[in-house]
Amino acid sequence: MTDPDSTATGGTQPESGPDSDPDHDEGVSTLAKQGSITFVGNVVKGVLGFAIVMLMTRFVSPSVYGLFVLATSVILFMQVFANLGLPLAIDYFVPQYLADDERGKAKGVIVQVTATVLITSSLVAFVLALSAASIGEFFQEPSMRVALLFLSVTIPMLAIYNVLLTSYYSIKKLQYRVLMRDLVRPIVRFAVTAGLLLVGFGLLGLIGGYVVGLFVAITVGAAVFTYKAWDLLSAELELVAPGPLVRYSLPLAMTSVVFVLMGHVDYFILGFFLESDNVGIYRVGYMLGSGLMIIFNSLSPVFKPLIAETRDDIDLVEQRFRIMARWIAAITLPVAIFLSLGASSYLAVLYTPQYAEASAVVVLLAGAFLFNVTFGGPDGSLLQGMGYSRIVFANTLVLFGSNLVVSFALVPIIGIEGAAIGSATALFLVGGLTLVEIYYLDGIHPFTRDFAKVVGAGVPATIAGVPVVYFLESDTITAGVLPVVVVGTYLLTLIATDAFTDADAQMAAEFSPTLRKWLPSR
Repeated sequence: MTDPDSTATGGTQPESGPDSDPDHDEGVSTLAKQGSITFVGNVVKGVLGFAIVMLMTRFVSPSVYGLFVLATSVILFMQVFANLGLPLAIDYFVPQYLADDERGKAKGVIVQVTATVLITSSLVAFVLALSAASIGEFFQEPSMRVALLFLSVTIPMLAIYNVLLTSYYSIKKLQYRVLMRDLVRPIVRFAVTAGLLLVGFGLLGLIGGYVVGLFVAITVGAAVFTYKAWDLLSAELELVAPGPLVRYSLPLAMTSVVFVLMGHVDYFILGFFLESDNVGIYRVGYMLGSGLMIIFNSLSPVFKPLIAETRDDIDLVEQRFRIMARWIAAITLPVAIFLSLGASSYLAVLYTPQYAEASAVVVLLAGAFLFNVTFGGPDGSLLQGMGYSRIVFANTLVLFGSNLVVSFALVPIIGIEGAAIGSATALFLVGGLTLVEIYYLDGIHPFTRDFAKVVGAGVPATIAGVPVVYFLESDTITAGVLPVVVVGTYLLTLIATDAFTDADAQMAAEFSPTLRKWLPSR
């Protein structure tokens, strides 16, 4: 989500005049400017996330870490049912009531949603606690009972956490969402987890860090929201009809169920067929491979409204889509190359040598995520922006179904690589579907000579990186040298093939004027 004023500006075309450039699209500037802000937030969150996992994998065995991953996956899945999707109603109804100066009703929505999800999530937490032993038996992990008993308290906590997030969306105070979600929670979790692991708490240390980090984030978030939205919270309470809230929320809750299942189905299948250490090893490989999402996740919140506001101008939509696709491919491709070539080295250096077993997982997922995010992303931001929400939901079902079927068939045979093939198959399939659908519906495609140059530059970069992997024996040296060789060769190839366009220069100027001066363009 972006600043609505900035987004609106992105859709306004410059006035024509003697000094104006008819090919200059202000949406490109908005995409770069707002994308760079979200990129910084995502980088901070990503770095802290990697640091937490690196900490865990050094202090506990893969089996303990895998057990924790499996338990938190169950919690996150149950939490979707616990809140009934109601927090999503806050950032839909509250802005409307505030726009109509009905603060009492806006407060009523927040109060009613909070009270409802507290009751429903507490009931789900109680049921989960009673079922903890049975779930542990299902996954053939007796220790999972203890993990679920302690983690069950986080179900109502996560419900309030989501209420706070959507409340920040509703009053357009997203910087405080970043404070709560991207800074306070991971920093506190890291510090508490580190302290507990140092004194030898093991699995309980992982659980303690997770619970305390969430609790402190909620406390800080609630305090900041109370201070910043006091004029809203101090208004006289006016309850609203619950029917519209439920009718709006339930369909989104069902969609959320599919998304959560899609994100955790691999862990459930691995936990059912294999030991918990396989879950832990796969989780590390998946995390490293899906790190390629950071560029897409930074541009997507800006890209969708830019497409939505100009959806009737197909030529402009296609122009923006092509720029988006080229930039995602250009930044993500070299990263995918050196991650794939040096997967075992990065896993050994960042985590421990025993996690190098997930190198094939990294290679498969890096290629699949690269393809998928270039052509629309897992959440179908291009299709969403064009208003094809039903197609997005259908694609989501395809993504989940294909992953489930392939993983279920292959995991018993080839282990964690089977889960990776399932995820990769689903990502390639949905990425291809997005390309076909958007071309069939609106005649839009990203394939141009400039796009081909960006993709083609990956060939010499890969060739240059192969000797580094084969001739350097040290994993640490390989991990340091490989990105320099691959990215350096990639940039030189782009320059040699005259791959930079005026739109690239415009984007670069928004990131850094200095970068703009050094960037060759036509």
